[in-house]
Amino acid sequence: MENITLHVPGINCAHCVHTIKMELMELEGVQEVTADEDTKQVRVVYSPPATEASIKSLLKEINYPAV
Repeated sequence: MENITLHVPGINCAHCVHTIKMELMELEGVQEVTADEDTKQVRVVYSPPATEASIKSLLKEINYPAV
């Protein structure tokens, strides 16, 4: 299992947090997602076939790009 913490400046409210969690949990291999609107951070616990690149790509696709 791997774990990544990303800065996502587009997180502004609880709806953003919910959307990010729901979308990332659909990605095969993602086991846990936590997002915080105050720190604008997303933490993802995952294993293959999910990768850091696929997680970042999905965030960009749903208009919450990581920087």
